Amino acid sequence: MADPAGARQRHGDRDDLTGEHAFTDVGQLVLAILFVGIWIADSFFLTITTFLNLYLPLAVRIPAGGVLLVLAWLLSRASHRAIFGEARDEPQVVRTGVFSFVRHPMYLSEILLYLGVLVMSLSLMAGAVWLVTIGFLYFIARKEERLLLARFGDAYSAYMHDVPMWFPRIRMR
Repeated sequence: MADPAGARQRHGDRDDLTGEHAFTDVGQLVLAILFVGIWIADSFFLTITTFLNLYLPLAVRIPAGGVLLVLAWLLSRASHRAIFGEARDEPQVVRTGVFSFVRHPMYLSEILLYLGVLVMSLSLMAGAVWLVTIGFLYFIARKEERLLLARFGDAYSAYMHDVPMWFPRIRMR
């Protein structure tokens, strides 16, 4: 499977990047707009599914959500630097930095971003969109993994075996 031409154009014709699913950017944008719209409507105006706020005080929700937002930002920043910060002369599987803990740190940071916002408001309607977003991110991550397997073969297969998709392994020493 070759890179989709659109993916190469979006990344400035860098041969060291493999590409992404054709609907990745559009899907993420649509889901982000849907999430924000529903979150704002339900959290601040309709308050149809925010009844859980009665059981968890704002003094707990804001710091917990804030921690998740900071973690999402740090993870996103580190993963973008690892992939887009420098071009590699020879295309290779990136196994350093955050990519040594999870295979899809950019998508994980997106999941944590939404979760941080959700924790602050506990909108179940926005939570439903978050679950759909996780499903979408899983779908495109698996598609990208097929592209990476086609390009890097055993090296990416070994990476998949060694590094979990979403949740870092906790190793006891």
